[in-house]
Amino acid sequence: MTATVAADGKIAQPGKSEIRLVIGASSLGTIFEWYDFFIYGTLAAIIGRTFFPSGNVTLETLLVWAGFAVGFGFRPLGAILFGFLGDRLGRKYTFLVTVTLMGVATAGVGLIPSADTIGIAAPIIIILLRILQGLALGGEYGGAAIYVSEHAPPEKRGFYTSFIQASVVGGFILSLVVVLGCKALMSDEFWNDWGWRVPFLLSLLLLAVSLWMRLKLSESPVFKAMKESNELAANPFIESFTYPGNKARLFVALFGIAAGLTVIWYTAMFSALSFLKGPMRVEETAAEIIVGGAACISTLFYIYFGHLSDKIGRKKPIVWGYALTLLLLFPLFWVIGSVANPSLNAAMERAPVIVSGPDCDYSPFAKEQTSDCGKLLAQLTAKGVAYTLSESPRLAVKVGDSPVGDVSGDGVNAALTAAGYDFTPRVPPAASIAVIVLALAALGALSAATYGPVAAVLAEMFPPRIRYSSMSIPYHFGTGYFGGFLPFIASFIIAKTGNPYSGLWYTWGVVLMAFLVSMFMLRETHHPGSAGTAPANS
Repeated sequence: MTATVAADGKIAQPGKSEIRLVIGASSLGTIFEWYDFFIYGTLAAIIGRTFFPSGNVTLETLLVWAGFAVGFGFRPLGAILFGFLGDRLGRKYTFLVTVTLMGVATAGVGLIPSADTIGIAAPIIIILLRILQGLALGGEYGGAAIYVSEHAPPEKRGFYTSFIQASVVGGFILSLVVVLGCKALMSDEFWNDWGWRVPFLLSLLLLAVSLWMRLKLSESPVFKAMKESNELAANPFIESFTYPGNKARLFVALFGIAAGLTVIWYTAMFSALSFLKGPMRVEETAAEIIVGGAACISTLFYIYFGHLSDKIGRKKPIVWGYALTLLLLFPLFWVIGSVANPSLNAAMERAPVIVSGPDCDYSPFAKEQTSDCGKLLAQLTAKGVAYTLSESPRLAVKVGDSPVGDVSGDGVNAALTAAGYDFTPRVPPAASIAVIVLALAALGALSAATYGPVAAVLAEMFPPRIRYSSMSIPYHFGTGYFGGFLPFIASFIIAKTGNPYSGLWYTWGVVLMAFLVSMFMLRETHHPGSAGTAPANS
């Protein structure tokens, strides 16, 4: 690409071919980098039994999601580090470093021997690699989003940057496509023994493609202009907290934007996938295809809402998306639950499980429960069976109106089977699949309403000299902690309550907070028909 800073120091708009390359290279790199990050979550079950074996399925799940959360937990540190470098050294070379770090760390996961082979070293190395992934991702998103936004004219900034948002979904879709493709080409035995490592190793190929494309790019025209006029921030991190009015912007970006949009996204993708595979007992490959198909449909909404924000402003789609999520989150999951496995759902409604007794304390983190009641609750949780607790001097179980005489594991299993509980994984009928895909696409549309305009609004909120740092820090604190810990927190709530829908309350509460903050504190950053705010023009 040619330089886009004119001789007089003014920023010149890139040509159509240049902007296509900017969007294409940035988007593909983002897809590949999020593929690297999401492949861990897509293969959570295999990761659990390979690197975190415990004999307790619930504990293995929690340990996997804890490892998933660790990567997110280090994203803010990556945002601070690479935000500093991006504001001091440039946008382009910073996200070349981040994509390289991510690709190498992801391939490393595919090379680590199992815990059965090297013991405790296996989960320790996996956690270290997740930390590297988190650091890399902390610098990637801000770099790609800012790079595109600083090439885009104000009237098309929402549309152009929405491709970066859609690319995040693209990374999730690619992870599913690669997993499904590999499983189709391998026997079940080979896949479970070694073949699951192939999707991780493929990240090296994706890294090569991403580097090839991004090396063809030139530096951001805004950064060039600041460098030529000697306006770079001396310490972008410190200045992010001392620049006039920036603390309020950071607060809104964290609690009003990043936290809310990310929990909707992870609920629409990962929580939905876990819900189908777990409590609903949908066959694994079918669940992945269903969620992947819905994600493909929802990708279009990210582009649409980014474009819409150029017409009506950034704030309206975000606030509308939050409001509708508060209204529709539970009903959409209830719809999915009612059709995903009708016979199992009917059995749960017809014959609810009631457990009573002393010491009914269940700890999801315990390898083995100490009380008979705790062991029973662990068994029900592992099966995804909802239950209600009541106090009683002795342990008793009712399935529907029928008391269970033998409250041992085998006895309860027999009672559940007699009541119509069938835990065999199954593929829903075509009509049910259509309903599930539509419901998940609706969740995806709610995510897109809040996510589509976000790169534009965050870029417009902050001045160019500290934009990389000021945008990345709240975004990755919000997505890293509120979103990254969602699968873990939701799984923990479900394990403690026995209700497969109870984990949604975490999403609902965070969205309520984000709705209130954005409704009353988020200032419109784009006014259609005008050039926009000062930061946006730069």
